[in-house]
Amino acid sequence: MDITRVREFLTELQELIVERLEQVDGKTFRRDAWTRPEGGGGLSCVLEEGHVLERGGVNFSHVCGAALPASASASRPQLAGRRFEAMGVSLVLHPRNPYAPTVHMNVRFFVAEKAGADPVWWFGGGMDLTPYYGFEEDAVHFHTICRNSLTPFGEQYYPRFKKWCDEYFYLKHRGEPRGVGGIFYDDFSEQGFEHAFSLTESVGDHFLPAYMPILERRMDMAYGERERDFQSYRRGRYVEFNLVYDRGTLFGLQSGGRTESILMSLPPIVRWRYDWRPEPGTPEARLYSDFLVPRDWI
Repeated sequence: MDITRVREFLTELQELIVERLEQVDGKTFRRDAWTRPEGGGGLSCVLEEGHVLERGGVNFSHVCGAALPASASASRPQLAGRRFEAMGVSLVLHPRNPYAPTVHMNVRFFVAEKAGADPVWWFGGGMDLTPYYGFEEDAVHFHTICRNSLTPFGEQYYPRFKKWCDEYFYLKHRGEPRGVGGIFYDDFSEQGFEHAFSLTESVGDHFLPAYMPILERRMDMAYGERERDFQSYRRGRYVEFNLVYDRGTLFGLQSGGRTESILMSLPPIVRWRYDWRPEPGTPEARLYSDFLVPRDWI
């Protein structure tokens, strides 16, 4: 198990993604290095009020500590009394254009150790797409690249991780998915370190091919106040999920992570309405009927 290799991959992936997004947006990310008093630190790369991205964050963090938060160790008693390290790259991009979907991607590694015992470790990650106006070709493309990232490691992974994503990114209190899904996995240590690490590398490396063609196809489409209004309404669902259910947000806050970096995933402009429903037959209604439903996109 080579923690240094994992860290090198993550930092290189962060810089690659940031550079590609800067090429498309034309504005430079703010690079904000930080340290954590309890141990570790990271680099937050944030772009706000860009030409294409209304907000985008691509964050690397590597935190460590003598013990996990009580809430985390309670659900995983095998981790009690162990020193831990957690590192990962996490990104959320909120484009300005309502026809361009929001996207999330995360790849991460966790290890907990104590003297006289084998380390407990795993990888996790995935990516998912959240459109405001649905385009079938975008969903098909995104899922195809997600599948391609996993196929070299076994045909069983894409259907398994797609189902996991559909179930994880689901707002139980709303009874609806967050978007059109993608792939998601956690606690992954199957077939040893090299297999699990290589699979996670592939997921990270496939993010740009999965998302950038969609962003470039949609970022210059004409839109008006109606589309922006619906975008800000649907962004509310994103906020609800991240603050109520998201494991990364909860772990980051409970473990004393950097609040500004953790909450950079939230969109800059959001609206809530009371008991609102889209008019039948509208593009807004089609998002609910055709896209926010379980589907095999490939």
